[in-house]
Amino acid sequence: MPGSVHNAVHLISSDVPYPADYGGMIDVFYTIRQLAQADIEIYLHCFQYGRDEAPELEQYCKEVHYYKRKTGLAGLSLSLPYMMYSRRDKHLLPNLLRVDAPIIFEGIHCCYLLNEPSLAGRKKILRNQNVEQQYYSLLADRTGNPLKKLYFRAEAALLRRFENRLQAADYLAPISQKDTEFFKTLYPGKPVVYLAGFHPFDKIRSQAGQGTYCLYQGNLGHPENIEVALFLVREVFAAMDIPLVIAGRNPHPKIIAACAAHGHIRLIANPEEEKMQELIAAAQVHVLPTFQASGLKLKLLYALYAGRFVLANKAMLYGTGLDAVCEQAETPLQFADKIKDLMQHPFTQQDIDQRATELNRIYDNTGKVSRLIALINL
Repeated sequence: MPGSVHNAVHLISSDVPYPADYGGMIDVFYTIRQLAQADIEIYLHCFQYGRDEAPELEQYCKEVHYYKRKTGLAGLSLSLPYMMYSRRDKHLLPNLLRVDAPIIFEGIHCCYLLNEPSLAGRKKILRNQNVEQQYYSLLADRTGNPLKKLYFRAEAALLRRFENRLQAADYLAPISQKDTEFFKTLYPGKPVVYLAGFHPFDKIRSQAGQGTYCLYQGNLGHPENIEVALFLVREVFAAMDIPLVIAGRNPHPKIIAACAAHGHIRLIANPEEEKMQELIAAAQVHVLPTFQASGLKLKLLYALYAGRFVLANKAMLYGTGLDAVCEQAETPLQFADKIKDLMQHPFTQQDIDQRATELNRIYDNTGKVSRLIALINL
């Protein structure tokens, strides 16, 4: 028989959430940290593909379990999305059954056991990272590779089918306001609770003053970010002499080549966390367009909590509630004009105070973890 544990939770993560160096894992890691600080006992289950086991997680978790993701043909199914079917393991269910505690599924990726009959009496909370069917449809629209387009369209169709079958979850907890509205419409009888992404900041760290460069940062091997980086280099900064720094993980060869063609554009590949924080703090303008209006881009929160001016487009601000504390542009000319203007003005204490008010209203970690614990214990 499973042992019932008070103030405990299972958390299933699509990847090893340490180091917390990209969007989804930033959210998962700081969810874990906040729960641990609130004395919740965490049984963490991570799927591995390309990241090592992380002993650092043991300081926050009662137990940490690792499962190898089944990539390639072993992850394919005609009825379930690859992102989910590739994350299944025969040891996961026994580990969940051994300790009777609620389960947090960190995204559709982790939901292979959502409808498992032996977990029918267990409280289940699904944290929707995106409306994944829309996200993969957008990826399909934007890629020029025929094989990738076929895969993205097939995955979007399977995700559409599965996202209509989430009744086994007791609560849906999307991380963006727009996604919350989507799931409320899709599941009118289901509790859908907006719970913004967790992050490392307990207070605003932005510094008043004036920087000398613009910054774009992110996972530079991801198709969406490759497109944005090339847009900024070729269509916005190529015709200006204002310095641009592009920093992030695993830059694609196209980004490397594009940056090398311009003396005022600097690429920093795979910076350590301390170096990234220095870059974020010192930049004058964080230039953050996106071409996919989905979920919450945690790079936006990083820029707002620790940086100066933020210049984004409507797609980046989609569902965030942060329009009031960001400058906006859409076209290359609009971005260029806004950048030239913002480079002339110091970032002031008044700017910091206004930003703190808006961020604390929605994104304060303490309030969010209290709402999550309420869902666990209801």
